[in-house]
Amino acid sequence: MEVKLAVLIDGDNIPSAFVKEMMEEIAKYGNPTIKRIYGDWTNPQLNKWKNLLLENAITPIQQYGYTKGKNATDSAMIIDAMDILYSGKVNGFCLVSSDSDFTRLATRLREAGMQVFGIGEKKTPNPFIVACDKFIYLEILKKQSSTDTAETAENKEDAKDTFDKITQKEIKLISTTINDVADDDGWAFLGDVGSLLQKKQPNFDSRNYGFQKLTPLIGAIEKFEIERREDAKGRKKLIYVKIKESRLSRSHK
Repeated sequence: MEVKLAVLIDGDNIPSAFVKEMMEEIAKYGNPTIKRIYGDWTNPQLNKWKNLLLENAITPIQQYGYTKGKNATDSAMIIDAMDILYSGKVNGFCLVSSDSDFTRLATRLREAGMQVFGIGEKKTPNPFIVACDKFIYLEILKKQSSTDTAETAENKEDAKDTFDKITQKEIKLISTTINDVADDDGWAFLGDVGSLLQKKQPNFDSRNYGFQKLTPLIGAIEKFEIERREDAKGRKKLIYVKIKESRLSRSHK
């Protein structure tokens, strides 16, 4: 079934520079049939968005700031989201903001059976992140773009240096997830591992650590081993992963 997405962007909260990369990312998860951006378009700070809206077929929604210090954009987005939900025209939402005010909205949409994707900067508060099915950091899309357009290998290496270093915390998360779905021999289908990782930690993304996919990320960690198997028809390779046995555990066998 095709996932039809409503993309709702907080124009007051998200920079315009990488809207193209952002829309390409959203297209991976479904067809963005509704695309709206909210803000006070009389505010000169939003001028950078105006040409980009035409190029990406995003509809601007005018929302005046009636009261100083109050975010009217948030209210407009939330009201529209509920109207779209009850219209039955989509089966998923992409909320683009770094604002924790959308935490309850994300929770409510998921309660209604919607898939909810979040996109925001790394400063996004954790409650909003975990309220989504998946959360993508805008910085990763920026780094990906700069790496793709780098003119030399040296520039690419510099771009990779800005990625997060994987820590024991992430390695433990991967290990426990492999154990959760592994068979009696300790092997786990990588697709199941990836799905469960996403449920446990919506912002887990191999691109955060400089790897385009989960397979090379796990392959780069010495604690794990990878095995490629043919499916029943011999048409494609299925990837399985396992936690390597320690020397101590092998010696007791």
